[in-house]
Amino acid sequence: MRKAFDTDTTSAWDRVFPATAWRSRDDDDPVGALWRGAQIFRMLGFLYALSFNITINDELSRPAVAWVLFMLLTGVNFLLAAGYLLGPGRRWWCIGAEFAVFIAAMLSTFLVADDAWIANNQTWPTTLWAASALLSAAVLGGTWAGALGGLLIGVTNFVVKGEVFINMGNPTFLLMVVAGMALGLAASRARITHAQLAVAVRVATRAQERDRLARHVHDGVLQTLALISRRGQEIGGATAELAELAATQELRLRRLIAESPVDGPVPPTGTLDLGPALRALADETVSVSTPADPVVVHADTGAELLAAVRNILNNTALHAGAEARSFLLLEDLDDEVVVSVRDDGCGIAPGRLEEAAAQGRMGISRSIIGRVESLGGSVSLKSAPGAGTEWELTAPTGCTSSAARKDTTS
Repeated sequence: MRKAFDTDTTSAWDRVFPATAWRSRDDDDPVGALWRGAQIFRMLGFLYALSFNITINDELSRPAVAWVLFMLLTGVNFLLAAGYLLGPGRRWWCIGAEFAVFIAAMLSTFLVADDAWIANNQTWPTTLWAASALLSAAVLGGTWAGALGGLLIGVTNFVVKGEVFINMGNPTFLLMVVAGMALGLAASRARITHAQLAVAVRVATRAQERDRLARHVHDGVLQTLALISRRGQEIGGATAELAELAATQELRLRRLIAESPVDGPVPPTGTLDLGPALRALADETVSVSTPADPVVVHADTGAELLAAVRNILNNTALHAGAEARSFLLLEDLDDEVVVSVRDDGCGIAPGRLEEAAAQGRMGISRSIIGRVESLGGSVSLKSAPGAGTEWELTAPTGCTSSAARKDTTS
């Protein structure tokens, strides 16, 4: 008995030729449709060349050689079409081999035909079939690769004909160059659009994940911290310090989950945008100022700088005084970043750091100076009793220049 509701919408074509059997490569290739279209053109060019050779074969001086060459070229084109459709052939070495084969086939017209036939006809492979090579170059390399491919095929045709003719009465050369440029432009635009779409998907995914985490944090951790803060203040005594810490962490978490997840472009994999990472350190005693544009550094560089900044803030909280405030400033200097951390605390007495090092207390030299210098950067420290402390951490980004980094994430 047939089901009342038949939800199978698979066509007969898809049952015989499942999409996963031959389109798997195109799922990851933004110009997969153009590769398939170019192979359809290749097939049409082959059919035209076949009919042309059937028609003119008796007029050639070596018709048998022409058919042997035609069969060899047909086999090569079959392998090329399979490589382009399935993916392994989408490489420059394959494009170069295709041009070499087609140019050699066009020049072989001298071998199979006399001068009179050449003067009145096109090359035996036909320029239409040979144009498959320039389409391949355009899809892989873009606009100028397509134009160069059209130029190579056109010049080879001029060599065979023994004359240069560029006019509207015989626009074959111009059409090949323009066709290569047009298809190359379409391929370049497809790749740009695909990249922009990928960024949009990543941004949307980040937004959804942050919203999900924000709900869990708000319903669990924030409520718990608020309860600890309130109850600690009610109990008083030593518990009040715990209540203050809970209130501080609650404020930091609220600022973190409130920050926009789509604040600017997504940094590339293996990198870190220092701006949001430093802003997450802000609280009632820490003010953070960062550029509006992303400040992208290598992930390892970012992790070390953040660790050094946290160590500075911890030292400020422990030694600068209860009322001390910290001010963070991030600067992007193209190939370098500078993180300035200043506080308005009691400052460091002269010789205090040397005294701490002599006592075996290596926190500053290792956790701050050592971290930054291991990145190839430098550290500057200015302090005086009653005048606060200012750190300046300078480190290479470990990435390309600022402009290139911004282009990468746009």
